[in-house]
Amino acid sequence: MVNAAHRSGGEVLEDLNTSEQGLSSGEAARRLAVVGPNALRSHKASPWTVLGRQLRSPILILLIITAGLSVFLGDATNSVVIGVILVVSVGLGFSNEFRAERAAEALHSRVRHSVVVLRDGQAHQIDVVELVPGDVVKLSLGTVVPADIRLLVSEELLCDESILTGESLPADKGPAAITGDASLGDLACSLFMGTVIQSGSCTGVVVATGGRAEFGRIALGLGEHQPQTEFQLGLKHFSYLLLQVAVVLTTLIFIANLLLGRPLIDSLLFSLAIAVGITPQLLPAVVSTCLAAGTRALAKRKVLVKRLICIEDLGDMDVLVTDKTGTLTEGRISFMAALPARSGLCAEGLIALGLVATEVDYSHGAVSTVGQNALDAALWDSPQARDFAPESQRRMGIIPFDHQRRRTSVLVADASGHQQIVTKGSPEDVLRLCRDVPPEAMALLDEQYDAGSRVIAVATRDAGVVDRIVPADEQGLVLAGFLVFLDKPKANADKSLVELATLGIAVKVATGDNARVAEKVCRDLGLVSGGTLTGVQMDAMTDPELGEAARETSIFARVSPEQKARLIKLLRQQGRAVAFLGDGVNDALALHQADVGISVETATDVAKDAADIVLMDKDLGVLAEGVREGRRIFANTIKYVLMGTSSNFGNMFSAAVASVVLSFLPMLPGQILLNNLLYDTGQLAIPGDKVDKEQLLAPSHWDIAFIRRFMLLFGPISSIFDFATFALMIFAFHAVPGEFRAGWFIESIATQTLIIFAIRTRRVPFFRSRPSAGLLWASLGVVTLGIYLPLSPLRGVLGFDPLPVPFFLALLAMTVVYLVLVEFAKQWFFSRPVQQQPTVRRRGRVHHIHRTAARFSVPQRLR
Repeated sequence: MVNAAHRSGGEVLEDLNTSEQGLSSGEAARRLAVVGPNALRSHKASPWTVLGRQLRSPILILLIITAGLSVFLGDATNSVVIGVILVVSVGLGFSNEFRAERAAEALHSRVRHSVVVLRDGQAHQIDVVELVPGDVVKLSLGTVVPADIRLLVSEELLCDESILTGESLPADKGPAAITGDASLGDLACSLFMGTVIQSGSCTGVVVATGGRAEFGRIALGLGEHQPQTEFQLGLKHFSYLLLQVAVVLTTLIFIANLLLGRPLIDSLLFSLAIAVGITPQLLPAVVSTCLAAGTRALAKRKVLVKRLICIEDLGDMDVLVTDKTGTLTEGRISFMAALPARSGLCAEGLIALGLVATEVDYSHGAVSTVGQNALDAALWDSPQARDFAPESQRRMGIIPFDHQRRRTSVLVADASGHQQIVTKGSPEDVLRLCRDVPPEAMALLDEQYDAGSRVIAVATRDAGVVDRIVPADEQGLVLAGFLVFLDKPKANADKSLVELATLGIAVKVATGDNARVAEKVCRDLGLVSGGTLTGVQMDAMTDPELGEAARETSIFARVSPEQKARLIKLLRQQGRAVAFLGDGVNDALALHQADVGISVETATDVAKDAADIVLMDKDLGVLAEGVREGRRIFANTIKYVLMGTSSNFGNMFSAAVASVVLSFLPMLPGQILLNNLLYDTGQLAIPGDKVDKEQLLAPSHWDIAFIRRFMLLFGPISSIFDFATFALMIFAFHAVPGEFRAGWFIESIATQTLIIFAIRTRRVPFFRSRPSAGLLWASLGVVTLGIYLPLSPLRGVLGFDPLPVPFFLALLAMTVVYLVLVEFAKQWFFSRPVQQQPTVRRRGRVHHIHRTAARFSVPQRLR
């Protein structure tokens, strides 16, 4: 890239064997075949990769080796039982995780990120992954730069390069070649993949794609596969904690059993089975199944997520920053009236001035408003516009609208050749340029604002004889009047705001409209205002000052795209999980800056491209449904974690103590693995379980300390009943080893499976919170099978002996007492202040890199 920056645009085109008209389609296809796709991630669902993850567990490998040694030493029966259980366990995990990966692949394949490229001399939209070196591309405000690009032409171009350089201020860009030595941040004629166009537009030639780009090298250094969600990473770290506990526990058990004179292989197998029993083997499958089920459920609710990680982001949201138009209002802007502010000008004349001061080309008869801003389109679509005579006003020059000036100015000449400048824009900005504004005009403006109308000011002045117009000409204007528009509040927006409030989401409005209009709309919808800040006031504040003010302020008016992005950045720095909902080109910067960018199906291409989630309906109610689904997925996954870690830890601790105290192993290795397999299989129904309403009222983050506390309370409770079972079998029934193992096997599978009904809710189970039918029948089926196996014809192979009938009566009583005790412990646990403390999540640069790299993804392995 440095070499291209030192050469002129023409020389770079020559080096790449291309031209300003771009490549031909055939040449582009040839280059794509040679250099490969412009991709940094692969979303290909590979069965071998999934299987490798299943078999990568060191404990599993040790078990396989030890089972093989067992066969070699003559203990074929036990090794076959262990082998069958391992195959079934791996098979279950593989099938569920691979099915979820296939769902993720299908999801990614539905999503396209496009770029405008010149092919065969014509502009085309293609997928970013199809770009090749030599392609000539056109980029505009809010676009993510799709490759490393040498500029050819640019207009007022600023680029946010923070993802590469860490610099918060945008970099000025232009096509002039650089001279001398320069660092990455000094290459002013180059655009880098993954950076964002903050203002202006440009045309450039692609120099490097994929992993050859500067950003590509960084992203590929983090891996080529889609990143795991933060929740999955948290589970991974917790699994390491459990593994450490398992290693310590199994080592002590192994040494103790050897000191007690037990056979080496039996001691090793038992120790390793304890290690497997304490780790939730099907955890990845449960998480993946939850996420895959979530994407399908969200699709039914008309919410399209682009990546699985977006589901977690959606549930985490606690602040929503949204535009006003089309979200809180109907989005159908209607022209209402023209209010002249000077004598001698009628309403028809004011409308004509408003029409000429738009960016619409009216010189060819038929007028198209496609791509125009909503107010201009409404003005042209009004009945009054039909009386406009295009030949009466010839446009000679235009200064287009931008978000700094907030106005459009044109130079026009009438039929007699008289030239004048017409300026149209926000009243605050136009009135500053006017002289002698009458008080009655200000009163008229205030009246319209108080009514909640959107108002555009029109002003004019004689231009003399000139042939062009520049921004310096926008002065000494005379106010012509006001154009009044109406965008009614949505009928159901108030209910949607209540829904979001009940979900613990603070709604903040960021709009380009006037503050009083925004306040009127919010007031009509019952949105409690925490105060209003304008863009001018925001610019006068330092980052710490604005961050503090943004905590309570709920309306941000007359804000530019850069100000929206700054607001979101400061909210995120406070540890808030911030979503932004927008649909226009001017929303793209904020969409990139948010934790989760949300757009709608009818949005501009740039906004949809920048968003992580696309709503099929622009309705806050649909968004609320999506948030609930994200939180439901988290709640169901955490159920498995809490249940597995607490009951597994308790049972394995019990087994460790019993193996030292008893003269025989309390359960054979194969029996421990069978118990774990049955229990895990029943929990695969958790992703479809119901979730209590109160669990959806606030975002829940991964909290390893909370899970550790839960494990250390409920694990010992499980062990107490295990020890009670041991005492019952030894002292009441005088059980031999086969009976003892059968009794504990049944008690263990019953208690640790049924505890899910207590742990899945903070309410009283069954009476105030009912599980899903799938989870109920799966759990009862597992318990039934667990009771049947020690009584079945397979009991001899499995190492069980028949049990006396009184044992089952005692088991029923103990199970009831156990569940009641767990219920009391649960109420005490969740009432403690330490469990109420909110967790704060901060995301860094790596997350941002992953998020940006996700748009450059193909369903194949990368070269």
